[in-house]
Amino acid sequence: MHISEGILSGPVIISGWAIAIAGTAIGLKKINYDKIAQVGILSAAFFVASLIHVNIGLASVHLILNGIIGIMLGWAAFPAILVALFLQALFFQFGGITSLGVNTVNMACPALLCYYFLGPLIKGNHLIAIIASFACGFLSVFLSAMMLAATLIFTEKNFWEIASLLVVSHLPVMIIEGIISAFCISFLKKVQPELLPSYIS
Repeated sequence: MHISEGILSGPVIISGWAIAIAGTAIGLKKINYDKIAQVGILSAAFFVASLIHVNIGLASVHLILNGIIGIMLGWAAFPAILVALFLQALFFQFGGITSLGVNTVNMACPALLCYYFLGPLIKGNHLIAIIASFACGFLSVFLSAMMLAATLIFTEKNFWEIASLLVVSHLPVMIIEGIISAFCISFLKKVQPELLPSYIS
């Protein structure tokens, strides 16, 4: 789901960087010392999950894990995702430096929405927690795909067809991420609930 270099228009790039910088600043401010290792591990998981990807036109399809990152980190998802995307662009040319801000926003904003709207549901009974966890994985990818499509369309209306293809091509990823999220969050609730945010018991 990386947008390559040379695709986006100037206003879109600037807007992406502005939002990414603001989100990262807030995220860094909210990270306490005890959470640094967790942020690093989840950033590394995001980095590795995105290495296996399938190119589709101007972007790529791959596991993202931004739903899990959002639930576990909240605002800290911004710096975690930004660092992972920067390293991918630097070492593997996935995405690019100019599109780094937009790529970060496209993946971190849905993660943050999951944190606020689905996170509190995970503290409910087992069935509700599983449904909310699945929705977290599914919707985080869906929203990222929709934001990616909107980014391309704002850059050039002729990108409508490729933007639609990208959203449809991510449907299997949405389901897979939902299953992974449900399994991981349910497992953490049982064995190490302290890794989850304080509103999750």
